[in-house]
Amino acid sequence: MEYATQMDAARKGIYTKELLAVAEDEKFDKDELIKLVAEGKVIIPANKNHKCLKPSGIGTKLRTKINVNLGTSRDWTDLDMEMEKVKSAVDMGAEAIMDLSSCGDTQVFRRKLTSECPAVIGTVPIYDAVVYYKKALKDITAKEWIDVVRMHAEDGVDFMTIHCGINKETARKFKRNKRLMNIVSRGGSIIYAWMEMTGNENPFYEYYDEVLDICRQYDVTMSLGDACRPGCLKDATDAAQIEELIALSELTNRAWEKDVQVMIEGPGHMPLNQIKANMEVQQAMCKGAPFYVLGPLVTDIAPGYDHITAAIGGAIAATYGASFLCYVTPAEHLRLPDVNDVKEGIIASKIAAHAADIAKGVPGARDWDDNMGQARKNLDWEKTFEYSIDPEKARAYRASAKPEKEDTCSMCGNFCAVKNMNKILDGEIVSIFDE
Repeated sequence: MEYATQMDAARKGIYTKELLAVAEDEKFDKDELIKLVAEGKVIIPANKNHKCLKPSGIGTKLRTKINVNLGTSRDWTDLDMEMEKVKSAVDMGAEAIMDLSSCGDTQVFRRKLTSECPAVIGTVPIYDAVVYYKKALKDITAKEWIDVVRMHAEDGVDFMTIHCGINKETARKFKRNKRLMNIVSRGGSIIYAWMEMTGNENPFYEYYDEVLDICRQYDVTMSLGDACRPGCLKDATDAAQIEELIALSELTNRAWEKDVQVMIEGPGHMPLNQIKANMEVQQAMCKGAPFYVLGPLVTDIAPGYDHITAAIGGAIAATYGASFLCYVTPAEHLRLPDVNDVKEGIIASKIAAHAADIAKGVPGARDWDDNMGQARKNLDWEKTFEYSIDPEKARAYRASAKPEKEDTCSMCGNFCAVKNMNKILDGEIVSIFDE
């Protein structure tokens, strides 16, 4: 091939088929897009072995994308159920699926995803190493950790969350500055425990160049994991979080030197008033690399409703620079999500992403809302359903309480302001009570 990665191609002035597909999908100038990919401000995760991929661009000036986490656990190993979630997520427009499986034959599921699913596929090799080697955590060697990264790349995943930033210095900062919730990242806690038990440096940090070589070979995008993301409001924007971000900014530059695409993962739980500053600091430190955020969840008190707390934070984060939102379901902090939880989480995240796109002035974003406004003004129920983010639910709500007259709803009836204003402005008589 004439290029190694999408970034390498862009730097050489090569318009890949993936870049052209993104430009067409986004209605974005391909000449501007290739510059953004070359600079690392837009990524197009596209593993060479993911043959059925529908490419998506993530980054500045593009639509905010969403990621859906799923996968098996020790208590829930039904692969058919997980594939049902995958299909549902893709049907609802999720651009990325992240397999967080931590039990069962993970490679079978991963290969099924990359052979059948058109969405961008992500994984966390740290989880899989524990499952794959079936031995005590402390006995996994540095080489074995890296070998799992290579296996995932060969299997066709488009991006990997790798917790490289929690090195010995970050760990010291964490110990000196006590937290309420400690480390809540699964991958971060695993690698931290391994470091403590073995006394060794984080292998993904120590052998980072080898990880980058693997990513370059297969064009895997590095998702630099935020092991020290805050798990409660009290821990937000603390020394450990910022120390890790400093490390991630350095690792971003090293990846770009090898033409490896990068995105940065971010918080976490965070008060509303800290989100804007966090987004701006990340953008400045990491030179515009796309920011991938979990939420942020803006309050800690809403188990069962954390898709809402995350959507509030996600809309603000994306308005001020985040490019990629990780969905959160109502089951967050409570259990593995079922199919309905996945749907609720996706819809909440899509609302947040779209609201941010309007605020950012993404071309075409407002058109959707203006079309909805016209449909409502015309009392055109079919068009209203068509422009709904969840047409099925909108249609079901109306059908569940049919009004007496088709040009009203069961809430207002003849008191409908839209209907009455249409009539009076057309010179017709308005009658609230039937005569």
